[in-house]
Amino acid sequence: MTEDQPGRQEHAGGAAGEKAQAGTGQEHAGGAAGEKASAGTPRAAPQRFLAEFRDAVSVRTITLIAGVLLLQLGFILSYVGAFHSPKPHRIPIAVVAPQQVSARAIAQLNAVAATPLDATAANSAQQATQRIKDGSIPAALIVNPSASTDTLLVASAAGTSEATAVEQVITAIEAHQHRTAAVTDVVPLQSGDGRGLTGFYLVIGWIVGGYLVAALLGVSGGARPATTRRACIRLLAMAPYAIVSGLGGAIVVGPVLGALTGHFLALWWLGALLVLAAATVTMAFQVLFGVLGIGVTVLVFVILGNPSAGGAYQAGLLPAFWRAIGNALPNGAGTDSVRRIVYFGGHGITGHLILIAGYAAAGAIVAVAGSLLNDRRKQPTDGGVLV
Repeated sequence: MTEDQPGRQEHAGGAAGEKAQAGTGQEHAGGAAGEKASAGTPRAAPQRFLAEFRDAVSVRTITLIAGVLLLQLGFILSYVGAFHSPKPHRIPIAVVAPQQVSARAIAQLNAVAATPLDATAANSAQQATQRIKDGSIPAALIVNPSASTDTLLVASAAGTSEATAVEQVITAIEAHQHRTAAVTDVVPLQSGDGRGLTGFYLVIGWIVGGYLVAALLGVSGGARPATTRRACIRLLAMAPYAIVSGLGGAIVVGPVLGALTGHFLALWWLGALLVLAAATVTMAFQVLFGVLGIGVTVLVFVILGNPSAGGAYQAGLLPAFWRAIGNALPNGAGTDSVRRIVYFGGHGITGHLILIAGYAAAGAIVAVAGSLLNDRRKQPTDGGVLV
């Protein structure tokens, strides 16, 4: 070995050491980069989650959720507000009494605190009975001055809650005068119509069917029909459904359950009209408001319509707001129409039928007119720009 070999070995060893040190530095740098990458991951995860949350829960979604919450609270407010404290208010009652005591008896009834009754004179017991039988009044008081017992005529078919309220008020008044009143039910309920609620639930079923079929067509084919032609086709499709739905309801409460016997054809076509009205109005709301139209439908028919319809509590026992809107909505008009068809010979239903038919016609007109406007907005102008 020459003398310069140890020098070369030392030089080689130094180079190897430098490489080793360089490798160590690279490993250190790689470790530092890994630490930075791992340190950045926890900060990136919340950002990705927030971005995904904003994408999944849009402003539109939040608006829909808020709308559902308002409907829910409105439901509670409307039902509890209507039913939590029923009090009689100016329930009509006829008074039959000799001329010398008639005016005094009427004045006493009308002077009761909170005016639960609205008393008027009737010429005879026969006249008062006839007015009850044709549904003009729910009760009549026949005063017998020569005895200590009077006669109270009621029609439980007009509403058991109202009849009970009148009986309670008259009993209290008679007791104050050390008298009694014998109660006679002039128009009783059918045996299958417990508490007189069958007609109310029948109408609810028809109306629910009407707005559900319209909502379903909207979900499957778009809340707003693509063209006016499609809107007309959708409206035409609702007519046979309404006929079948009215028929089905009449069959269930009649031949199947025996809850309301007789008057099959009248109930069938009343049901068809109610279903059609609910369906066309729902479609009109969908054309105007899109998917929000279903919420507007629930507001009208469920939140406002059902408590004011006179089912569990008749109009004379409801607070002023629900009393005022009851017969202005298909729910109330339909419920009273069923009662009058089954128990009162159909007297007084003409106005109700006109109202329900008006809802059906107005719904169809608004749906078609709204679809025409939507078509015009989609049509391009001469310059090719959509209007």
